[in-house]
Amino acid sequence: MQHDQFIGLVQDRAHLSSRGQAEGATRATLETLGERIPDHLALHVAAQLPPEIGEHLRRSTREDGDGTGEHFGFDEFAHRVAEREHTAEPEAIYHSRVVLELVDQATTGAVMDRVRDVLPEDLRPLIDSGSTGTL
Repeated sequence: MQHDQFIGLVQDRAHLSSRGQAEGATRATLETLGERIPDHLALHVAAQLPPEIGEHLRRSTREDGDGTGEHFGFDEFAHRVAEREHTAEPEAIYHSRVVLELVDQATTGAVMDRVRDVLPEDLRPLIDSGSTGTL
């Protein structure tokens, strides 16, 4: 999947009024995810995405590659995404679900299953629900 296609799908599925908002939702979600998951996994996911999108996951990795991911749950994830996206938490969570659904579609080798497995129980529904399921 190419960058423009990915962002266009985020805009469409999340019902955002501009590509800029879709870019912001993508950046906010992936930067926050990159803070939460181990560096090696963030880099593996990033490598399968268009460079402009994967860079958001790489921003939070440590240069030495020894990062283990911060430990926070759903409430902190929602807060961080909303703050980065400059939107309310319910909208930020929905946008995150859309972005993560598209990351799953854009990657191979069940990489999002591995992401899901390293997340705490309260964050797993972000990946499981997608853009049309319930949270």
